[in-house]
Amino acid sequence: MTQAIDNVALLPAYLAAGTAVLVLLADLLLPRLTYAAAALGTIGVGAAAIWVGTLGTRQTFCLADGCSFVADDTGALIAVVFSALTLGVIGLSVPALRAPDGPPRGEYLFLLACSLAGGVVLGYARDLITIVVALETLTLPLYALVGFRRRAVASAEASVDFLVVSVVSSAVTLMGAALLYALTGTVHLTKLREALSGPATDGGPQGVDTSLPLVSVAAVLVLVGIAFKIAAVPFHAWAPATYEGAPLPVAAYLSTASKVGGVIALLAVALGGLRPILDGTAGVLFAVVAVATMTVGNLAALRQTRMVRLLAFSSIAQAGYLLAPLGVFVYATGNIGDTANTVMTAVLAYTVFYVLLEITVFGVLIAVRGGAQGGPISEYAGLARRSPILAGVFVLALAGLAGLPPGLAGLFAKVTVVDALLKGNAVWIAVAVAVNAVIGLVYYVRVASVVVRGGTPEQAARVPWPVGLVLAAATIAALVAGVAPQWVLAAVG
Repeated sequence: MTQAIDNVALLPAYLAAGTAVLVLLADLLLPRLTYAAAALGTIGVGAAAIWVGTLGTRQTFCLADGCSFVADDTGALIAVVFSALTLGVIGLSVPALRAPDGPPRGEYLFLLACSLAGGVVLGYARDLITIVVALETLTLPLYALVGFRRRAVASAEASVDFLVVSVVSSAVTLMGAALLYALTGTVHLTKLREALSGPATDGGPQGVDTSLPLVSVAAVLVLVGIAFKIAAVPFHAWAPATYEGAPLPVAAYLSTASKVGGVIALLAVALGGLRPILDGTAGVLFAVVAVATMTVGNLAALRQTRMVRLLAFSSIAQAGYLLAPLGVFVYATGNIGDTANTVMTAVLAYTVFYVLLEITVFGVLIAVRGGAQGGPISEYAGLARRSPILAGVFVLALAGLAGLPPGLAGLFAKVTVVDALLKGNAVWIAVAVAVNAVIGLVYYVRVASVVVRGGTPEQAARVPWPVGLVLAAATIAALVAGVAPQWVLAAVG
């Protein structure tokens, strides 16, 4: 039985899609208002998400076996995070868009708004098909954005590489989703979880014997396909070249919004639909992939001499920390629902902390380099002499990513993950996180040392006010999150 469409629940998605159309019209009719249209539309999406979140849980696109779109507190938080990230990247894109060979402003901002629409819908999606479509809507515009460095062969190559990898990952995900539908007769996450839990009730989905090898194959295909999006090992090879080939603001968006989207999709599928088999194949997969991802990312980062490639491998390592709590299901005893809640809180909290620090790091790079690329690490020598404030913010963000004071946001992020692992008896994964955090210190400290010593007393470049505003907002938010982490934990709990 169907129900009427709840347009209030869909308001954030409507506004996100409307922002993309508004940007195109503004660029065509009133070019001077293109930035304002993109910024105000993005702010409106975040405000609408907050308002809808205060109305309680609302469901729409419901059939007899479940609802595809659920507007709840978690979805509102995700929509606000995507809105804030998109607004930040709009501000950080000003130098690149003003450059003589920069990307066309209207198309660039339109694609960002389209990606925002996918991220917003992803937070509310509750069935496999909607999740896949939302994830593709989030990432499809990035293929073009990555290739927007005109006359740069590396940019075109990065775009093609990203496209090929994403097409393969989408095909793998859809194959797994098709197998799950063939096995259970449903794509809605709640009913999928019921089907994998045992025999069907009257009118429910068909029960499935989870010992069947095909169930494990289907689950692995879905999870592996999504793992491509967050550059988890062994599906990480595309990330370094793509990050370096893309314009710096796009690399910032890739390392934050794209990764957030992949993490949200993994959480929805794993905790919402595949929860009954997480203590088996799926849980082992998460544990092994998490440890391999953080280890490979950190070890590869040790050898990097270019800033963006180092941050790319650092981002891969951070993906391992994000996945680590999902490995606790191998050792889960008792009420698996309590374990799922702990894991959800740990992963979402780490995601928020990570996003604040990562956007701050890229904000500093853009403030220093303008519309240019990241360049070698050696070119940042003496930044502390040229721009003490930028250098201080940069070192603070690097310390946070390393999990060191005074970067308290990053410290609490790792503490949250380790605490969830220890509560779930996954001691060896917690030890792996601690060891990799120590390895990460080496390259973060190396970069920080380059920033604070050497160099020549050159005059600091003028920072455009939108970049400065985004950087100030991200830094203040990271400091507040570090001083009062309970606010983040309460928001995601």
